[in-house]
Amino acid sequence: MIEFKRDISETIRELSRSYSAILLTGPRQAGKTTVFQMLSEAGRNYVTLDDPSSQELALRDPVMFLELHKPPVLIDEVQYAPVLFRYIKIAIDRGAPPGSFWLTGSQAFRLREASQESLAGRVAVLHLPALSQHEIYGRGSSAPFSLSLAALRERAENGSRTDSPGMYRRIWQGGMPGFVSGRYPDRDVFFSSYLQTYLSRDLGDFVSSPRKLLFADFIRAAACRCGQLLNAADIARDVGVTPQTAKRWLDILEASGVIFYLHPYSNNLLKRTVKAPKLYFFDTGLVAALTRHSTPETLGNGLLAGQVMENYVVSQIASSFLNAGKDCPLWYYRDTDQSEIDLVLEADGVLYPIEIKRSATPARSMIRSFGKLGRGGVPVGTGALVCNAGELGAFDSMNLIVPAWLL
Repeated sequence: MIEFKRDISETIRELSRSYSAILLTGPRQAGKTTVFQMLSEAGRNYVTLDDPSSQELALRDPVMFLELHKPPVLIDEVQYAPVLFRYIKIAIDRGAPPGSFWLTGSQAFRLREASQESLAGRVAVLHLPALSQHEIYGRGSSAPFSLSLAALRERAENGSRTDSPGMYRRIWQGGMPGFVSGRYPDRDVFFSSYLQTYLSRDLGDFVSSPRKLLFADFIRAAACRCGQLLNAADIARDVGVTPQTAKRWLDILEASGVIFYLHPYSNNLLKRTVKAPKLYFFDTGLVAALTRHSTPETLGNGLLAGQVMENYVVSQIASSFLNAGKDCPLWYYRDTDQSEIDLVLEADGVLYPIEIKRSATPARSMIRSFGKLGRGGVPVGTGALVCNAGELGAFDSMNLIVPAWLL
């Protein structure tokens, strides 16, 4: 079984020098507990609230629970006893040293609300996505994605080259540690079990038991629309639920780290842009499984090939920011004339347009919409076409060609 060095590790080490509590959220089976255990020093206690007796004690007598499990402590699945946050706050206010409490949980919709009420300003909240391409295939350290030529050259040196079929194998495989590491080698069984566990454990009281199978159909319908403008009414119609139910279920998927959105970039000078967000999954392996693509070849040659390639690139770039503990300064652009830029990276008041294509033969016509951003009155920096080209290249000094394998 392969073990992977997680890019978020250095962020956790750094934050543990100043924050008494670190809360690591993320989708089920993303590796949250493993990351903390690999970083744990000798003497750190460990307890999981998956254990019924520990959970019962934490709920009934949180003071005794924390007396038994003294800091430094790793508390796993803390969402099952949100009452602990109040008592962790007391411990921090009484002088608990940095790194005292490491907390994990896969139900961010419960965790963030509970932690912000009790631990506002006292807890560092991080989100762990699935394994990134760099973590699986690369080497060296990883920084948030940048279109600096020097940064791209470093990524190329630390990356692992592959061709278009190889990229679709990476996309099809995804980044769930349990499958990628070889611990659970049967892909169909792994993702089927993942979905069943998600439905039975993470949905809790949010979706009634009779409707959980309908929720599974809903996730599949959403996966078919990855990389597209969100239309909740269309998904609702396909599944047979109301638009209000569809919106609520999408909120659950987002809060539990399964999906995320890109919102449109706009300002006062770009009034004709669309308003709907675009829908993405954090793990394209889950998308491939949900949409029943049994091989990388069927995925790469199918109707979803372009969408899932875009989803993969966007999720890789987003992960590079999340692993560094940074907000994702990512947007997309689309106006009512149907001019679109797949990704807009914002940094230091400058916009960097990025187009994503599955092609291995880049053409300048693929970046023809980049000029639209210049009408917004905001400085526009280097643009890039991310595609299946073999090598890092350029159209000119302001427009680069970036191979997807180096992300």
